[in-house]
Amino acid sequence: MKYVITGGAGHIAAALTEKLLKAGHSVTIIGRTAGNLQGLVSQGATAAVGSLEDAGFVTATFAGADAVYTMIPPNFATDNFRQYQKNVASNYIAAIKANNIQRVVVLSSIGAHMGIGAGPVDGLAEYEGLLNRLTDVNIKVLRPSYFMYNLFNMIPLIKNMQIMGANFGGSGEKLVLVHTNDIAAAAAEELLALHFTGNTIRYVAGDERTGADIAAVLSNAINKPGIPWVEFTDEQSLQGMKQAGLTEEFAASYTAMGKALREGKMQEDYWKNHPALSSTKLEDFAKEFAAAYAQQ
Repeated sequence: MKYVITGGAGHIAAALTEKLLKAGHSVTIIGRTAGNLQGLVSQGATAAVGSLEDAGFVTATFAGADAVYTMIPPNFATDNFRQYQKNVASNYIAAIKANNIQRVVVLSSIGAHMGIGAGPVDGLAEYEGLLNRLTDVNIKVLRPSYFMYNLFNMIPLIKNMQIMGANFGGSGEKLVLVHTNDIAAAAAEELLALHFTGNTIRYVAGDERTGADIAAVLSNAINKPGIPWVEFTDEQSLQGMKQAGLTEEFAASYTAMGKALREGKMQEDYWKNHPALSSTKLEDFAKEFAAAYAQQ
């Protein structure tokens, strides 16, 4: 089989590419720079270096693929992230149509069912909507939960203020967590089997824990037991992210996502369609967290 994978050497795309290569398939990996892809090329992947905002490049790279994996990578360099998401989504749709791609695995997110109100996930919801309009294409939408590696953002808070926290997590509402390795495994399972038909959704999650649980497990892992989880106001969240260097757009977007998490709206459809949990738990990730904490 010939697969085209977007996402460069990111956490999910790299692990997914390795799984497909080990299964004996041809894999083209799209990334912004050749250097970042060299490790995958050395394992047998073909590098396609270019911008996902270049419609011609995307269409040419998708040519001949039996299946593609699409995701909209983060882009903190753009002045208009929402427009960037629209551009990449439109280029994917055009490339799928032009090349008559029959199988597409899509990285979306928990909260995409909302359509609007989940910050950066709103762009993924719009992309899902565009995919829904395609005919004669079989699509598997993966909606993973909150990435465990986002908890690395707690390290500066611990070191500077002896707390963890966000504008969610203080109400007892469980935060649904997932490790990127488990997302890659789910994507590989779908791409290797190619049994999906129509347009279907698969939630991917590994653990379900409160903010207090997360603080307890991670603080114990770094030998600083008792560090609390503090729920910030939306304004505190917004200003804190701006002070950390995020643009107004990004800070407002991620604050909106936190609000949706706090109010339970992002997880609402997840609980209605509860999946079997994957293998990686918070305690497993805590070992990675402790290693990262020691290095900073």
